Amino acid sequence: MKPLNKKSVNEIDLTGKRVLVRCDFNVPLQDGSITSDKRIVASLPTIEYLLGQNAKVILCSHLGRPKGEFLPEFSLAPVAVRLSELLGRPVKMAQDVVGENAAALANSLLSGEILLLENVRYHKEETANDPEFSQKLASLADVFVNDAFGSAHRAHSSTTGVADYIPAVCGFLIQKEIDFMGGALANPKRPLVAILGGAKVSDKIGVIKNLLNIVDTLIVGGGMAYTFEKSMGYNIGDSLCEQDKVELAGDMLRQAEEKGVQFLLPRDTVVGREYKPDTEWKTVKADYIGEGWMGLDIGTQTQYYFADAIRGAGTVIWNGPMGVSEWDNFAKGTIAVATAVADSGAISIIGGGDSAAAVQKLGFADKMSHISTGGGASLEFLEGKELPGIACLLDK
Repeated sequence: MKPLNKKSVNEIDLTGKRVLVRCDFNVPLQDGSITSDKRIVASLPTIEYLLGQNAKVILCSHLGRPKGEFLPEFSLAPVAVRLSELLGRPVKMAQDVVGENAAALANSLLSGEILLLENVRYHKEETANDPEFSQKLASLADVFVNDAFGSAHRAHSSTTGVADYIPAVCGFLIQKEIDFMGGALANPKRPLVAILGGAKVSDKIGVIKNLLNIVDTLIVGGGMAYTFEKSMGYNIGDSLCEQDKVELAGDMLRQAEEKGVQFLLPRDTVVGREYKPDTEWKTVKADYIGEGWMGLDIGTQTQYYFADAIRGAGTVIWNGPMGVSEWDNFAKGTIAVATAVADSGAISIIGGGDSAAAVQKLGFADKMSHISTGGGASLEFLEGKELPGIACLLDK
């Protein structure tokens, strides 16, 4: 994979210019209050840099899925309040996205002032990447900065469409994703170890195929491991298995062998009677899970086996838990892998989603080189796909 060389926000003149910034303010809300402001905090370096350049800052984002309707429960108003508190300066809130109010506020902005537009998904034209809507949105500004990696795999008006009308560069958040994830795929410090977990092989076929051309070691745990073990002739009991992917899993194991990639699968498994947090459980060898039992986590022997491979890595990429990590009885494998990655001394990249949540919950976030801000986007990046929200940005 070729390294990405995209122009960043600090490589163009922004003084006095109106700058439209696509942020990821898709924050969790409960009764109108923000329950986690992590995504807002992540946007601050880019916003503060723009303010320091005396730019006129216009922010936009989606929140939830209002599906083209003006539903008050999806308003970004709580984000404007929290952002104002974090920045220590007022954030103006538009009543619409491309209507008269937004246009008037954008045109009257002074250098160093901030405006937040309403939820872009209040317009169905946003997700349709409608050219007319994109042009109206672009007309509010002189420059576009995309800093929403979590939406970079979507070709929407506010992520790609506006780049057809005004110069487009990346913010610091997307720049970090390009540097770490792009660097790990294009020019990794070796050995490169990738760890994949989660439920389904089908969700990660493209990722596995791409990684087999890049990695030195591929570790597979979680529910998806049982489809591979079925292809090896193992008895997997009532464990999760995608029958229509068993043959493909076997093909991938053969490809790994041909390419000289170490493909590690669990050696022992923690099994339960039922898919419940308090079910009866025990540890068995991975090659024989009895009828009436299902695999719910990797066993102790596998934890050591995987940790040993992680210990020698130069770069580690991890996406997906090793078991049903939200249940204490079946979280030990994910905890063991998180600990091994944190202690490895390798360049460590956590690909969003459940693995990012596990790392943060365990207090290991500071020990990781990079935690991706986008689950779906990071998966497509690992697949080697071109992300529309990055492809549309100016090259250096």
